[in-house]
Amino acid sequence: MAQKAIREFDAKSILAKHWDKYFPGFTYAYETIMVQNGSELTKAAKEKTWLKEKALVAKPDMLFGKRGKNGLVLFRDSKPGDVSLTKATSWIDEKSSEKQSVYFSFEGDTPNGEAKVDMLTHFIVEPFTPHTQEEEYYISATCVGDDDVLYMSAEGGMEVEENWDKVIEVAFPITATEEEIAEKIKKNIPKDVAKKDKEAFAEFAIGFFKAYRELNFAYLEINPFVLQGKKVELLDMVAKLDDTAGFMMREEWGDVEYPTSFGMEEKSPEVLAIEDADSKSGASLKLTILKPEARIWTMVAGGGASVVYADTIADLAGIEDLANYGEYSGGPTTSETKFYAETILDLMTRAKDAKDRDKVLIIGGAIANFTDVAKTFTGIIQAFEGYADKMKKVGIKIYVRRGGPNFEKGLKDIKEAADRLGLYIEVYGPQTHVTDIVRMALAK
Repeated sequence: MAQKAIREFDAKSILAKHWDKYFPGFTYAYETIMVQNGSELTKAAKEKTWLKEKALVAKPDMLFGKRGKNGLVLFRDSKPGDVSLTKATSWIDEKSSEKQSVYFSFEGDTPNGEAKVDMLTHFIVEPFTPHTQEEEYYISATCVGDDDVLYMSAEGGMEVEENWDKVIEVAFPITATEEEIAEKIKKNIPKDVAKKDKEAFAEFAIGFFKAYRELNFAYLEINPFVLQGKKVELLDMVAKLDDTAGFMMREEWGDVEYPTSFGMEEKSPEVLAIEDADSKSGASLKLTILKPEARIWTMVAGGGASVVYADTIADLAGIEDLANYGEYSGGPTTSETKFYAETILDLMTRAKDAKDRDKVLIIGGAIANFTDVAKTFTGIIQAFEGYADKMKKVGIKIYVRRGGPNFEKGLKDIKEAADRLGLYIEVYGPQTHVTDIVRMALAK
């Protein structure tokens, strides 16, 4: 399962879109907006009148927690809930105007470890929900091994980790039926859930777990949610999607973003382009650029193989010589493979090696189960044809090792194409050890 974190705004939007299906007995106002600055918030208030009429809460929405302990939640001024549109606007402008230090770990209220420093660029704004601490609950779900696990607690809020011994864990095998899930949840509702809320809590938890599964979340957490009879407010959410399901969940998820976490380097246009292609495909296309000026690039078929090749290159050449990490797998089409290969070649051919060495392109993989090697190699050949002149100018040597359906034709085709284009290439089949081409490339 490939997990990608999404913003709190997108997580709430996905649940709100399908609310009536999973929580038919509950009401949820879904008054939530995401902005990047105060002027956007002021402009939004012209259509969303609740921004002017209600007390507000504002906080960053940038894939980090502990916002309250970092002093990055605005929900009170002179009295609880007394935050106006004007106050929220000025606070967002203040926090987004300069870099902020964020701690990811605390011991009590004391920061633990080093802070990450970055700009705050996205904020979520919602109405303030008056409630008592007794109305705050915790719920989450994720995959652990072969099971999906539901976590429930009556101790929701910032201190849930300190009270983890009170969290009830309920595991379900993939084969569990809806009836079995519902029965098991009802039997395991935390004992300290208020008596008046137990039935509603169970009903909400059943809908929550069903939504987690059917909407292909890899992780889904609400901490806390406020339960007032059959009225629910989702105060804080954390979510990750199983992006391998993205190609079939576009309608259910909507236009969801996969942002870079706070304090992390922004993704390059090439990585974003591959992610977009991956989200539209049933295959898997992954790319991480480690060091674009390095001389060894990989185009590896299979997630497991990509790890093996990266480790081998790091062992034999050193990690500083490895330019990228990624994989193409799951039976990509010829056009998808061509696009992936073109992206790699475009990055490779932008500059010569600083030490005037030949660059190396490793096209590797284990023995495919169902991917048509000849079909994917046709895409790579088409990319070679478009980049051959640049590849010769920079100096690139190609080493291929592949097995699987139609591998003989694929290897023959790519060898003939490279020879025709005047490119250096060595081609090997499954009789050669999976990573031997790395040793060969570095020895030469």
